[in-house]
Amino acid sequence: MAFTGRRDVPEPPDFAILKRLARDQLIYLLEQLPGKKDLFIEADLMSPLDRIANVSILKQHEVDKLYKVESRPAPSASDQFCFLVRPRIRTMRYIADIINADKMSGRNRKYKIIFSPQKFYACEMVLEEEGVFGDVTCDEWSFYLLPLDEDIISMELPEFFRDYFLEGDHRWINSVARALQLLSSLYGPFGKAYGIGRCAKMSYELWRDLEEESEGEGQGRKPEIGNIFLMDRDTDYVTALCSQVVYEGLVDDTFRIKCGSVDFGPDVTSSDKSIKVLLNAQDKVFSQIRNEHFSSVFGFLSQKSRNLQAQYDRRRGMDIKQMKNFVSQELKGLKQEHRLLSLHIGACESIMKKKTKQDFQEMMKAEHSLLEGFDIRESTSFIEEHIDRQVSPIDSLRLMCLLSITENGLNPKDYRSLKTQYLQSYGPEHLLTFHNLKRIGLLTEQSAGDTLTAVESKVSRLVTDRAAGKITDAFSSLARKSNFRAISKKLGLIPRVDGEYDLKMPRDMAYVFSGAYVPLSCKIIEQVLERRGWLGLEEVVRLLNGNEFAVSDSTVEDNPTWDYQRVILAVFLGGCTFSEIAALRFLGKERGFKFIFLTTAITNSTRMMEAMIETKA
Repeated sequence: MAFTGRRDVPEPPDFAILKRLARDQLIYLLEQLPGKKDLFIEADLMSPLDRIANVSILKQHEVDKLYKVESRPAPSASDQFCFLVRPRIRTMRYIADIINADKMSGRNRKYKIIFSPQKFYACEMVLEEEGVFGDVTCDEWSFYLLPLDEDIISMELPEFFRDYFLEGDHRWINSVARALQLLSSLYGPFGKAYGIGRCAKMSYELWRDLEEESEGEGQGRKPEIGNIFLMDRDTDYVTALCSQVVYEGLVDDTFRIKCGSVDFGPDVTSSDKSIKVLLNAQDKVFSQIRNEHFSSVFGFLSQKSRNLQAQYDRRRGMDIKQMKNFVSQELKGLKQEHRLLSLHIGACESIMKKKTKQDFQEMMKAEHSLLEGFDIRESTSFIEEHIDRQVSPIDSLRLMCLLSITENGLNPKDYRSLKTQYLQSYGPEHLLTFHNLKRIGLLTEQSAGDTLTAVESKVSRLVTDRAAGKITDAFSSLARKSNFRAISKKLGLIPRVDGEYDLKMPRDMAYVFSGAYVPLSCKIIEQVLERRGWLGLEEVVRLLNGNEFAVSDSTVEDNPTWDYQRVILAVFLGGCTFSEIAALRFLGKERGFKFIFLTTAITNSTRMMEAMIETKA
């Protein structure tokens, strides 16, 4: 797959079928409980469900009242309760409490639990312990994949990151493998599979096992996706920790995009109402600015505003027939575009106000220094001042983690000093947070890391079987060396430019971080695709702690000129940022690829830090 300059980008597959399959299966499961029923929905399933089947569809299938799981239901006359939930132990206890309360009051009902995306044995055990297992029927809603846009599919499993990378819980790997099996069955076999990371390797191997069991349902179909690349989030923590500066990333950092939509408050809408806006390629304004560096967005929006005004002004010289055509064919579209334009201008103004308050430029300067390895002492002082001023507990943690990873751990004196200052500023209850960050390898001390990594390397040489993987997992989670500086040098992650970096006409993926840094995750994907494997990247792989693979499917013909060979499914296990999506979209345009993104969830630095924070006294 040699790169030959800018080429036409192939069309992505149509993922609308994924929504239809999920909706049809849910309707089938609801109909298994005939008659009127009350539906209890887990809070974090509400937004994904809204994208699949709205309230009116649920009502059509005899859902009477809707409740949010965890809220106490009002006394209900319904004879049937249906629970649509994630497989969580606390949720099982909630359901058991409702059933046991009904038993105590002599109320007789039917109960059905629909697990999404699958049920776990531990959940059934809890129901049995609570004495209600015999009272419920259980089903699975295999809702693995939610298309958020024409090129983004999310599993909507934000807990994957903490469960796997911190707790070492492998239960979601089965869900990833089944998601890949579904895609493979719908869009034909993938010609080549690449990956890096222990989770990526396990997911790939389990998926291949499932394919063999099902005798490859996708075999014989015309392939629509040529290559798949699986990557663990811990291969590149640095990119996820950096402040985002492309428009979509900034909107996510500022307003929090949830399930492909965002709530713009009164400060954006210039009214007393909030508006929920779906952010995707159908939004004509958003689709043109989503991947742009923020510094270019205002200029584009003001030009767009002038163009719209010019189109409105055309009415003045029209006769009646022309006016009639204008009203029937163009006016509605112009009004919609004007509404969206106003919202995005409002969002930009709101972002500017918030970032000015937060000393955003100073923060960016500190981040760029950390990435480049210059003025480390000055950056450390900035972090200390940030902590002392109590600007933001999340940002303070994020900057400390960025310092730690880029410097391959903090020296013990700096670690103790920063930790003490943080606990004094934000409370001693964050002691557990520091424990978590150390375990996952985000905030470590140099000396401890060196010792454990040496032990870990000896263990990994001695044992190679799967059971021993848990031992090496334990060591690497306790103190994993990042080797960022050496990797950065090997891959040229810090561009060397004479003069100003042109953000309006970027020349490489570094534009997503103002020209200061090429995202490591995206650079790895670029290099592996260019080389069609890991050959020549052995030193990089060693520094990234290995677990790389490259496998070809012998049943798929290999012809780089075919369109589907240039469609690449990039799978991020543990979350993907909008900066990475923008960078790979840029690479795709430059090199004639179409990237499709499959992620366990959309992430950013705030979500990553929140997953680590523990404040239990």
